[in-house]
Amino acid sequence: MSAVILETQLSDSRKADSRKDRVQVHEIYCSIQGETSFVGVPCAFVRTSKCNLRCRWCDTPDAFHSGTLLSVDDVVARALAFETPLVLVTGGEPLLQPSVLPLLSRFCESGRTVLLETSGERDIAAVDPRVHRIVDFKAPGSGESNRNRWENVACLGPRDEVKFVLADRADYDWARERICEHQLSRRAGTVLMSPVWGELEPRELVSWVLADRLEARVQLQTHKYIWGAEAQGV
Repeated sequence: MSAVILETQLSDSRKADSRKDRVQVHEIYCSIQGETSFVGVPCAFVRTSKCNLRCRWCDTPDAFHSGTLLSVDDVVARALAFETPLVLVTGGEPLLQPSVLPLLSRFCESGRTVLLETSGERDIAAVDPRVHRIVDFKAPGSGESNRNRWENVACLGPRDEVKFVLADRADYDWARERICEHQLSRRAGTVLMSPVWGELEPRELVSWVLADRLEARVQLQTHKYIWGAEAQGV
């Protein structure tokens, strides 16, 4: 796929309402999936606005507030127009908006493979079971680990993925303990461990995982290696 990304930039500052037929969206664009077990697959991205967490290494702070209020029908039409096999709803934090639940179901009904990237702080129980839920539990280095909702573990199934973003050895040790404590390698289809860009060397993380024989997949943010760490809409 060309590095020139087809993109719908949405830059209005209107606030989302609580109705289930409208979504506050930061951007909709087409690229390849840069993370998860679907890495490299062409994907339509729907990035919603608003987030209630402030992770220290967040790379999309522009999505905290800005965005355009669109109907669910409009969001579906714009994303499906890219004709990709994969659709990802990410943020911000998508599950802050009630309208995201019917949006996800609409994408499932289109026959696409649908992914949701959400923090470990939001309740995932009501998400359509056809969706692949990527649950990002926050490590201590993020500054938000006290917000994790561990009740979500009971909701996980074989199509779901658990993600840990790690800044250092302390974060890794914490994640390893949570993986063992909650039997995440058995409850979820995939456990992902990702180094914080520019802070933890991937080779270090790989060496720890190998030494511990940990049932986890080391992942890198492929899109950053292709287009650079500062690029948006990729």
